[in-house]
Amino acid sequence: MNRDMKHDIATGAAAAVDEQSTMKKVMRRLIPFILLCYVVSYLDRINVGFAALTMNKDLGLTPSQFGLGAGLFFIGYFFFEIPSNLALHRFGARMWISRIMISWGVISMLTAFVVGPKSFALARFFLGMAEAGFTPGIYLYFTKWFPGQWRGKATAFFLVGIPVANIIGSPISGALMELHGLWGYKGWQILLLLEALPAVLLGIACLFLLPDRPAKASWLSPAEQQWLESELGREQNTLAARHGNKLRDAFTNWRVFALAGANFCGIIGSLSIGLWLPQIIKEFGLPSHQVGLVAAVPYVVGAVSMILWSRLANRPANADKRLFFVAGAIVMAAAAIAASAFLHDPLQKMIAITVAVASILSFQATFWAIPSGFLTGRAAAGGLALIVSIGNLGGFVGPSMIGFIREATKGFTYPLLFVAGALLLGAVITLALGDPAKSRQ
Repeated sequence: MNRDMKHDIATGAAAAVDEQSTMKKVMRRLIPFILLCYVVSYLDRINVGFAALTMNKDLGLTPSQFGLGAGLFFIGYFFFEIPSNLALHRFGARMWISRIMISWGVISMLTAFVVGPKSFALARFFLGMAEAGFTPGIYLYFTKWFPGQWRGKATAFFLVGIPVANIIGSPISGALMELHGLWGYKGWQILLLLEALPAVLLGIACLFLLPDRPAKASWLSPAEQQWLESELGREQNTLAARHGNKLRDAFTNWRVFALAGANFCGIIGSLSIGLWLPQIIKEFGLPSHQVGLVAAVPYVVGAVSMILWSRLANRPANADKRLFFVAGAIVMAAAAIAASAFLHDPLQKMIAITVAVASILSFQATFWAIPSGFLTGRAAAGGLALIVSIGNLGGFVGPSMIGFIREATKGFTYPLLFVAGALLLGAVITLALGDPAKSRQ
């Protein structure tokens, strides 16, 4: 049998592949593991908010020092985001994501041994360096596995890791804080040590469970491999012809920078709430383990809302309205945060914060379908990293500003209004952007 005959047979087999069953198989194989990795990564990013309940006093950290130190994570993330994602594009997700997870797990453990403001800030900076490239790397990985609307579904399920990390992590973190004295360590040290260990273990597992592309997946049939590679190749060629696929195509596309600005505003809201929520709840007079349970509630609601919101936004009938879903979610978040600033009753304040968290998560679940809809190749590697890295500076600005404003005003009213204003700006940027997938540069 000559090569042409083999090609014709393979092409015919690929044409007979059932898209639904193939893509559902890919979802089942990849998404649960990637979701677990994201849960662990996000937990290691925000668990310092729980550690702060006693760590700040032990280390002598003022609110501004904690906010600045916690936010330095995102400075390290910013400087190493793009190089890390380009390395993933070159070496493959299996090796590079494994490297990321193992290194951030080790550094997160070492954070348990900081002794003051300077070592705390340095540890957070190095943690950001280690984790840089994970989130945009996953988005880039999705472009090599999920065509079209399937990528939107995969992204939405992936981002469920944010509320899941808080749902699971908040009660666990609160409980671990109660283990003060175990092995001679303080409660916050136990928290940081034990919650970092899964990252190292999952990093090792990546070497065995993350094939770089469909052609390397033994659990796909040859016909399924060829069909999926063909679909992805066709999509990427179309995107490359319209928007380019080289690194400079991303860095010269103003829409990439507009998306980075919108992401920056969204992350100010997301990380500001995530890092400071335990201390906001602590002011209700609750012990640490109850703080953890209460802090999980907004994310339970958020997990449901982001899935429902993304499903609604991804309906074919709403294809022309997706920007309004993205902007609408962030407007609702801004209104809820602003309302929470003037509410003093604990129940009313938590209801407002819950609406804000659910809305921010709905924004994130729909936002990432926009850049992945027009970036491909090295343009995707660099562009997605640029959007995430600039956006993650919001994780530095938000917590830092809350710390400074809270220290100056002795309360959370004005810090929350600052966050609401940032979210509203993100909505304006999103609406002004237009849909990049329908436009040429």
